[in-house]
Amino acid sequence: MALSATMHTFAIQLADIDRGVYQDLELRVARHPSESAEFMVTRLLAYLLEYEEGITFSEGGVSAADEPAVLVRDLTGQITAWIEIGAPDAERVHRGSKLAGRAAIYTHRDPVKVLAQLAGKKIHRAEAIPLYSFDREFIDSVVAVLDRRNTASLSITERVLYLDINDASLRGSVQEQPIG
Repeated sequence: MALSATMHTFAIQLADIDRGVYQDLELRVARHPSESAEFMVTRLLAYLLEYEEGITFSEGGVSAADEPAVLVRDLTGQITAWIEIGAPDAERVHRGSKLAGRAAIYTHRDPVKVLAQLAGKKIHRAEAIPLYSFDREFIDSVVAVLDRRNTASLSITERVLYLDINDASLRGSVQEQPIG
């Protein structure tokens, strides 16, 4: 018997001062049995940091072979942003960069190892694709207070994240570097 996904709900007040995005969101995030809590938190943070009209989690989640974990579509259904999570292989990043107007990677892993895995590989417009990494301690702290139902507020200023979630106040940063 196959295990089913665990649903997590999030009521989030997003204030991304860097981009001028202010939104109240109600999100249902399915965590696949093979998905680590750290991956799911990174996927959620990527969604929030990339938030714009048309953003969505892919329908297949971590098991989607032909879509990234997070993507943005315009009104015609065309993919405009391809957002990978974790340590994707170069072929996926290459395909996503060619398909979408913009691509990015968000990772909870050691960024040096992720960059080494992609180095020297054929990736369309690699110099334009950022790798965003989070402090490991920040991700671990979020995972420690995660519930099935979560209430949170996230403020982002100068790529510093101020997250109040389930009565815990956490602070982390996002580091950016190009993959090419």
